Amino acid sequence: MAGQVVVPMDDSDPARGALEYAIERFPDDEITVVHAVDDLEAGYAGEPSAADSEVFEDARRMAEERGRRLETRVLEGQAAEAILEHVAEADVDGIVMGSEGRSGVSRMLLGSVAEQVARQSPVPVTIVPNDS
Repeated sequence: MAGQVVVPMDDSDPARGALEYAIERFPDDEITVVHAVDDLEAGYAGEPSAADSEVFEDARRMAEERGRRLETRVLEGQAAEAILEHVAEADVDGIVMGSEGRSGVSRMLLGSVAEQVARQSPVPVTIVPNDS
């Protein structure tokens, strides 16, 4: 029976590396790519923005190049909390994510999403290092 793996994505290389890892290491599992959007930060109005759509297009392209399909979902809220809420509500067997996402001031303000998810997740979390 296939499992369900969640891969949080943004437009970073570590996130793309995590998706590549999930595709290769979990060939029989269903993969759902999630992208968290903070209402206040992005001015989110209930519909995916062009940036969200681009993240998903990149993820779909990566999967198709490897003969895989995946589901996508926009999550509302701060990244770690939104990911953890999704995992708690869905039938998820694991999370695969990059060791870091956004860089610069935004990343410093948000803290380590990967660390928070790993510490609080009810399912196993695989953190893929930058150079994978």
